[in-house]
Amino acid sequence: MNQFFVSKEQVNIEEKKVIINGDDYNHIRNVLRIRPGEELSVIMTDSPDRELRCAVLEYTDDKVICELRFIKEETNELGIRVHLFQGIPKGDKMETIIQKNVELGVCEIIPVSMKRCIVKLDEKKASKRTQRWTEISKAAAMQSKRGIIPVVDEPMDFKHALGYAKEKCKILLLPYEMSENMGRTKKLLKEITPGCDVAVFIGPEGGFDDEEIKMAKDAGFETITLGKRILRTETAGMYMMSVLSYLFEE
Repeated sequence: MNQFFVSKEQVNIEEKKVIINGDDYNHIRNVLRIRPGEELSVIMTDSPDRELRCAVLEYTDDKVICELRFIKEETNELGIRVHLFQGIPKGDKMETIIQKNVELGVCEIIPVSMKRCIVKLDEKKASKRTQRWTEISKAAAMQSKRGIIPVVDEPMDFKHALGYAKEKCKILLLPYEMSENMGRTKKLLKEITPGCDVAVFIGPEGGFDDEEIKMAKDAGFETITLGKRILRTETAGMYMMSVLSYLFEE
């Protein structure tokens, strides 16, 4: 069943009506070709734990008018909130990183400019890329039937990102290829409690600079290992999300 997101202004519980417009209108009518009577799933952006099961009633020139049939009180979200701080990679790797980590349950993705990043974005390019990345997050959230659309923030520099993570998250993790002792890593992960906000920092293609590692440790981050094999930047975040999903899927 296809899923879409709407704001609370588009829902009238008393009249059992849900209105879908914007880009989703064209997708429903002209791409998916959902006919009147067929069902779809709707999530209100301010109520991610409530799924509205609807059926298409009719199309107007710019709206899909749906009948609200019942409300399902259940969440598809993980028991923790994972904030992925991703060193900006080259090419279109960031698009893959966003898509796959949203499918795996990430809460927020923060692109981070680091010393060894090959790509350097000016303000105009950063804004344009962020718009594109946000669209990818929404599409992945719809496809995987998430209860939220994970936020993709404007890129930050490393120092700013450390401060943002400390302010928002209780658990601060930085997978680092020079770290060892998988037993310690497993112990740290098992100590995470449900409901926590967890920050995960992933380096770009060239890895973290030594000064960045020092800054992160001084800020209270735990460096952890992801095993004996060196992972690509686009793989490391997915590895972490898979482990955390296994541990905290409800």
